[in-house]
Amino acid sequence: MSQIFKTMAESLANCSVENVKNSVRKAIDDGFSAKDILNKGLLVGMDEVSALFKDGEMFVPEVLVAAKAMQAGLEIIKPFLRSDGVQPVGRILMATVKGDLHDIGVKLVGMMLEGAGFEVVNIGVDIPTTAIIEKVKEIRPDILGLSAMLTTTMTSMKDVIDALKEEGVFDNIKVMVGGAPLSTMYAEKIGAHYSADANEAVLLAKRLAKRA
Repeated sequence: MSQIFKTMAESLANCSVENVKNSVRKAIDDGFSAKDILNKGLLVGMDEVSALFKDGEMFVPEVLVAAKAMQAGLEIIKPFLRSDGVQPVGRILMATVKGDLHDIGVKLVGMMLEGAGFEVVNIGVDIPTTAIIEKVKEIRPDILGLSAMLTTTMTSMKDVIDALKEEGVFDNIKVMVGGAPLSTMYAEKIGAHYSADANEAVLLAKRLAKRA
């Protein structure tokens, strides 16, 4: 690995936004392609962040900063990625269901998914089923990610899935769900895929994207 990519990855793992931006700019100036900057630098660093988070050596506040550093690097290379013809791993629509105002978890997952190469569209919290269905039809994501942190709102996830079936779009999309009161059993019961934390969500999304 080139030293500039090693520095970039280490800066990401160290949650240094400015160092990530500086190393990305230097890599561009040195003539490296945006694709290599993404795959050999930024994604390697984000994989390290995911591993540290999974092992309990990094916590949510640090991961959020690392994800912001990743986004800062991505913003710099986005125009070059487009010209290089680099496509996202997949498109994910994310929402916190009706009646639920919690957003830290879904934001963390979204940032880590972007760091893993996905295009993420987060439409916010307390989103009615009808609005979610409309957005699914509009942007046609590969994956729909739903979040609920309350037992009183997790039932809204089933409402969304039932609506997807009624509108005839359920077979064209994979549904991921997450949140404190959820379980694998509940997800399977409503026809969705469950992840217990942000790290698992990224791994699950990668598997689902390959089957999309």
